[in-house]
Amino acid sequence: MMDAFSDIRFEVFSTCPQSSAVAAADYVEQVQAVARWSEEAGCKGILVYTENSLVDPWLVSQIILQSTKELCPLVAVQPVYMHPYSIAKMVSSLAHMYGRRLYLNMVAGGYTTELTALGDTTAHDKRYARLIEYTGIIKRLLENAEPVTLEGQFNAVRNLRMTPPLPPELLPGVFVSGSSEAGLAAAKALGATPVRYPKPAAEYGPADTADCTGSGVRVGVIARPSADEAWRVAHERFPTDKKGQLAHKLAMKVSDSAWHKQMSDLAAQTAVTQDTPYWLVPFENYKTFCPYLVGNYRVVSDELARYAAAGYGTFILDIPPTREELIHTGEVFGLALTKARRLKSSALRDPARQGLGG
Repeated sequence: MMDAFSDIRFEVFSTCPQSSAVAAADYVEQVQAVARWSEEAGCKGILVYTENSLVDPWLVSQIILQSTKELCPLVAVQPVYMHPYSIAKMVSSLAHMYGRRLYLNMVAGGYTTELTALGDTTAHDKRYARLIEYTGIIKRLLENAEPVTLEGQFNAVRNLRMTPPLPPELLPGVFVSGSSEAGLAAAKALGATPVRYPKPAAEYGPADTADCTGSGVRVGVIARPSADEAWRVAHERFPTDKKGQLAHKLAMKVSDSAWHKQMSDLAAQTAVTQDTPYWLVPFENYKTFCPYLVGNYRVVSDELARYAAAGYGTFILDIPPTREELIHTGEVFGLALTKARRLKSSALRDPARQGLGG
């Protein structure tokens, strides 16, 4: 039976392995394996990174489509790399061949050294203005059967038609990666899902709901039936690494991304906090780019439920190391969904009441 709180839904995406972290001879097989694990675990899709040091995300996405039946690639798109027509053509071509919907994760930032190497010295906020125009062209090409003409500040198309045409039901979902004011404004202008890096769930209250609703978060999960086991796995997977810490400091110097600074500030704030599942050691040691939630099923599902109650409905997980890890993650998301509906029910009855109870 549908209840008053059944509108709470989770869309969960995993993340594809990076080519820089896997031997070339093993990479295709590893991508296929992670894609299949993700589909078996019930993930909606899988994020595919883009970066100067990585193989092309569209070629990786085709491997994912060939290896699964329903999993949707969430392809990171950097405007510096391709004309917007090329992105629209990729979407329509893959949809034509596989009948599968894709998602686009529009990124404006990155390491300034990589952008400079490509001849791009555009200022941070202006890159988001470019992203709005760029993504708008992609959407218009995919949504219209008629030719598209647009004279923009950064791109121009004249009587350009998209063939093969894209069926309306396969129009891509659009995410905008960025936590700055400019990034959030770009997401709003495009009607896209903003993707953020969350604070500890305890810091969200009723006043945050309007801001968070419709947003997504990037977060890793290490959950086990017992907290001791979860933390043992976490420390084994992400040991302290001096070289990684130096790489993190260097990355801070060459990145102008707002989220990078926000996460570093949070790392300093949460380092002294006890009894919390929110863990930033992997980020500080340059092993990943998102916070982790670590603990037993109850604790981690409580944290996810609070995020959901705050309004977050899309979760992009870190790269899964094994099939078993995704099974554990599925357990906590199942628990979190029930708890999130209960939290919403309690908040509607009494806005001052935010606890999960027993």
